[in-house]
Amino acid sequence: MADTQAKTNETVLTLQRLANLLRIHSIESTQEANSGHPTSCSSMAEIITVLFFNVMRYDVKEPRHPASDRFVLSKGHCAPILYAAWAEAGAFPTSDLKNLRKIDSDLEGHPTPRLNFIDVATGSLGQGIGFASGMAYAGKYLDKSDYRVYCVLGDGECAEGSVWEAFSFASFYKLDNLCAIIDINRLGQSDPTQLQHDLETYRKRADAFGWHPIAVDGQNVDELLQAFKEAAETKNRPTCILAKTFKGSGLKGIENELDWHGKPLGDKGKDIVESLKKLINGDIKHPQLAKITAKVSEIKKDSEIKLSSPPNYDGKKEIATRLAHGTALEKLGKSCKYVVALDGDTKNSTYSQKFRDSYPDRFVECYIAEQNMVAVAIGIATRDRYICFVHTFAAFLTRTFDQIRMGAISFTKVKFVGSHAGISIGEDGPSQMGLEDFAMFRSVPQCVCFYPSDPVSAERAVELAANYDGMVYIRTSRPNTATLYKNDELFQIGKAKIIIESSQDICTIISGGVTLHEAIKASEKLKQAGKVVRVIDLFTVKPIDRDTLLASAKATHGRLIVVEDHYPEGGLGEAVMSALCGEEGIKIVHLAVREIARSGKPAELLSKYGIDSEHITKNMADEDIIFGGTSNDDYGMSEMSFANEYKKELEGTEMHRMRQQQEQEQLRLLEQQQQEEVERMRSQYTILYPSERREEHLYDKPKYCCAHHYDDYDPHNQHKQATTGAHSLKENPTSYIVLGSERIRQLTDVYRRDKNFVKDEQMRIKSDYPKHYILKHEQNKPRNIYEHQRTQPEQQMCDLKVKETNYDVSCNCQTPPLCRLFQNLVDVLKQSIEFFLFIGYVVRRRNELLYPYYPFDKQPKYVNDHPTFLSKTYPFVRKPNDCELQKIKPFRDNVSSYIKNPPKHVVNDTCYVIH
Repeated sequence: MADTQAKTNETVLTLQRLANLLRIHSIESTQEANSGHPTSCSSMAEIITVLFFNVMRYDVKEPRHPASDRFVLSKGHCAPILYAAWAEAGAFPTSDLKNLRKIDSDLEGHPTPRLNFIDVATGSLGQGIGFASGMAYAGKYLDKSDYRVYCVLGDGECAEGSVWEAFSFASFYKLDNLCAIIDINRLGQSDPTQLQHDLETYRKRADAFGWHPIAVDGQNVDELLQAFKEAAETKNRPTCILAKTFKGSGLKGIENELDWHGKPLGDKGKDIVESLKKLINGDIKHPQLAKITAKVSEIKKDSEIKLSSPPNYDGKKEIATRLAHGTALEKLGKSCKYVVALDGDTKNSTYSQKFRDSYPDRFVECYIAEQNMVAVAIGIATRDRYICFVHTFAAFLTRTFDQIRMGAISFTKVKFVGSHAGISIGEDGPSQMGLEDFAMFRSVPQCVCFYPSDPVSAERAVELAANYDGMVYIRTSRPNTATLYKNDELFQIGKAKIIIESSQDICTIISGGVTLHEAIKASEKLKQAGKVVRVIDLFTVKPIDRDTLLASAKATHGRLIVVEDHYPEGGLGEAVMSALCGEEGIKIVHLAVREIARSGKPAELLSKYGIDSEHITKNMADEDIIFGGTSNDDYGMSEMSFANEYKKELEGTEMHRMRQQQEQEQLRLLEQQQQEEVERMRSQYTILYPSERREEHLYDKPKYCCAHHYDDYDPHNQHKQATTGAHSLKENPTSYIVLGSERIRQLTDVYRRDKNFVKDEQMRIKSDYPKHYILKHEQNKPRNIYEHQRTQPEQQMCDLKVKETNYDVSCNCQTPPLCRLFQNLVDVLKQSIEFFLFIGYVVRRRNELLYPYYPFDKQPKYVNDHPTFLSKTYPFVRKPNDCELQKIKPFRDNVSSYIKNPPKHVVNDTCYVIH
């Protein structure tokens, strides 16, 4: 008896010394990294020491042995002490701990399975206990083994609802091989936790959820040893050890102090390490690790998983892809004994019930707790023993995105099936419509996204998913649809299917799921109207079949229509656009659900939101309008012709009215700021508006006048007949001032900000006549300007000659004449050329202003193929064509000679005005 007690005391002492050694490692590694959570590590030092060096059964040389006990660190920010435990156990040299958080080290800030002793990534709090529940479920019901699962939680994360979803799941399934340890250290990140050290409330909650609670002093090794022994002996209930600890335990001057979360110890670290070394007092003889005693049967996996039988559809009956998925899953369960299905109480809708009926021992009902369902699946799938298929409505998977994200970081191979996707579910309304699912899953690295459109492709998607070594999402639909493919059709990941094709195709329609059938209907209607189109079933949204899309785009004149039962953001349309980004000459019309949907019959909803066959047909009928828009170097995007139908409805909503009010208020404030700036500028410059022009303004002082432009419109709406020759400035004052380079930037800013100059750009363009100002600087006259003082209006013209307008009938040009400049202006242009803008009103075709703005000395800047002027983009303007560029080229190449002797054809076509 005395020997046993002495041995126990020695064990306790050794474990306590090891706990302090792990504290030292945590401090030193976080000091080296200059970041981390040493105080959070210290509060659980005794807990992890007792587990790793006394309780847990594992093989340090084979950390993922299928029969070893599992450990999940739900409070993942305490990774440094977990790494320290594995290092002291012999997994790697302790010197490597100094590489914590370095770019070339797998010892990351929070644990990930890049390390072979980590099963799941943690750090997003509240998820570890769900992962552990999945592992425990697999151990008890699938592996039928007695290995145990331990999970350490922080008290702060117990505020997460996902924790209690897992508590409910574990007690319902009587997971007595699961032990949760809550490190109740009282302090959170910024404040004390909700319950602080109220262990009695923790005990009541755990007991109410069906767990066996044990309250202990978390810094007392002996109490922890007894608690773990009691947990192992508890049957039909999971155990929850409530460990009262202190944050920063053992760290003198820091223990139980707020504001030390996530901070290295800095200058205090060295002294604290020395004090801990004194407590250790010499070398530590590591206890012998517990050996694996559990037995687990070996799972032999096939190199290729196949359905027990191929699809068998005669095409006479319409079948929903969700039903075909259920059929395929049942077949997969027959041929593959390690397939597991999970559902969240939707099995009669997702048709996972077919699998449950045939293989109830491999079906996990998770009830309406989708976050925990995903976490459980990730836990079951660890160590690559089982292939898990998770089922619920696509809409409800959105709440599980954090678990899915952490699953991706864990390199999980779970397969997700989202049923009832899109507005095609009908009367249930928008809360049940998955319209964001592809956006979510496409953002997950290496996740394959399937979109089957008929029962054959749905079955093959299940087969491909089972064979894919990674995460998969399969989107299934509620409506019954026709069978498109033969039963022996082959499918591949990343390969689309061309449903309809000919050499005369004028456009390609790309779709999937329910809307693919609408596209097929539209193609039949268009064919009757004499328009032949190509139809593509995308099948795999990610990775997308870029080669097929590009080849089809080139074969159909660059015209693509993408139709999808999804929001525009993140769905098929954006997938196609991303794939074809950078390809010239491709124009895309994107039909998608562009607002919050409502209840209704599926056909009504498809029509209302513009994704049915009628709207596809209508858009093709309007192809000249739709595809007549501009294309750019990436991809063209034309608005849907039916979008205007919803505009009026949108404008009537309260939200739209509020948005309008906000925009008006912002515009008012902006105009106020602009006006204040103009007033400031007016203190330096005199700006004479057309209405203020007087004869004395024009003739009593020297002017810097260089050009004169004639037109049949003046700013006062007084239409006058333009004449040629020496036209009096007094009668038609439309002079332009040329200033030196040192003032041009300032004055350009005035032009841009003066609301009286640009307050109605559309009217200015509509009138085809810019408002003309005379600007005169009162002091510091601009340099290098041809100054002249003439007293007579005839001399004021400065020998300006204006040619009579001629129209180039061949290109339907109707433009003002070219203004010729006198020789003295050439010197000015040479010195300040980079500040001058050349405005060319070129050709008007179909009431479209083609090319109004062009820089003097360089190519114009474009935003989506439209030129910019004074930081403003003109979307109704296109790039000049090759013919127009050829006419402009000599002007750019040789400004001086061009001004002296402009070519005749340019005189006839174009008006250039120098500002």
